[in-house]
Amino acid sequence: MPDTSDRAPATQPGSAGEVFLAFLKLGLSAFGGPVAHIGYFRTEFVERRRWLDDTAYADTVALCQFLPGPASSQVGLALGARRAGPVGAVAAWLGFTLPSAILMILAGLGAVAFGTGDPATAAAIHGLKLVAVAVVAQAVHQMASRLAADPTHASILVAGATTALVLPGLSGQLGAIALGGVAGLLVGRRRGAAAATGGPASAAGVPVSVGLALLAIMAALLAAPLVFAVPEGLRMAEAAFRAGSLVFGGGHVVLPLLEADTVKTGLVARDTFLAGYGLAQAVPGPLFTFAAFLGTAAPAPGGPLGGALGGALALVGIFLPSALILFGALPFWDRLRAWAPARAGLDGINAAVVGLLVAVLYDPVASAAIAGPRDVAAVLVAYLLLEVWKAPPWMVVIGYGLAGAAIGAWA
Repeated sequence: MPDTSDRAPATQPGSAGEVFLAFLKLGLSAFGGPVAHIGYFRTEFVERRRWLDDTAYADTVALCQFLPGPASSQVGLALGARRAGPVGAVAAWLGFTLPSAILMILAGLGAVAFGTGDPATAAAIHGLKLVAVAVVAQAVHQMASRLAADPTHASILVAGATTALVLPGLSGQLGAIALGGVAGLLVGRRRGAAAATGGPASAAGVPVSVGLALLAIMAALLAAPLVFAVPEGLRMAEAAFRAGSLVFGGGHVVLPLLEADTVKTGLVARDTFLAGYGLAQAVPGPLFTFAAFLGTAAPAPGGPLGGALGGALALVGIFLPSALILFGALPFWDRLRAWAPARAGLDGINAAVVGLLVAVLYDPVASAAIAGPRDVAAVLVAYLLLEVWKAPPWMVVIGYGLAGAAIGAWA
């Protein structure tokens, strides 16, 4: 396809229906994670539809990578708002998210209905868990090479991993993030870190008063569980909201945050959690729809809501922070990125969250999946397929699941 990004972008406003259908197409076909999604978005909206030019798109991506939350989904929200206002933002999110969310809710319902007692089912889940080891190892390698390439940030990575391993649970996660932020600030001050640069960001018509109100709502929702008891039925949605509020550095980083609030608190069985994470690699769209699987598979007598309703609540819970933060920050973006300490602190946090991913790669991902030499060999083959041969993750996931089921049925 020829590059048409140098042509003037379309200036006329669009409709929410147009936005929904455009993003639904991507929600059905966009495999490969947030980096790939951002590439798909550029092809579709800069080159093909010409909703904006390359400068505006690059600036939107820079903002979304700067903020906590799923970068590709936040870019989609911003593009939808730019095209059709607030309703367009909702339409973009629905179109991009619904296909994978529906698939993950159906998978969660299957996990509840069939359990893991059948040998073929148990073996299929074991295959998915082995793929999860390879997927997380690949994410660690790629993120470390990008976010902790120098000795200082590599040291922050190790410190973050050590903190999370020594202090298991949410306290270790938050401690690692705080440590990374402080270390990044100190390193940036010593080196005289430069501010981020780029074209001016459009505030998409968000007034300063609205931005402040959205940030206040975000802070109030995040702090509410510290003051008020969370209703039992909303525990999963609240855990998803907190995880969505603290994700820095990429979609895979949601794994340790969700694991701390679900597996370690008994909301979801460890095997179910890891099998769902493996399945999340096989569907298009955002990785955060993993929360829909967890919300669906988590029902227990007197516990959190489960089923499709629980999945929907967890889905909204994990994505709501990214929307509030994005549109809350838009009016202040130009000033924020001109503040060098903010960039330096975020660089430290990004290195620390790779450390969090290292910790969760050890426990529970590898410790729950690898039982012997044959499992190690299977993980190495999966890693080779993903990292060296660039096989699509969905293909590897489905292949390992089917192979596991076949082995279990014949055993």
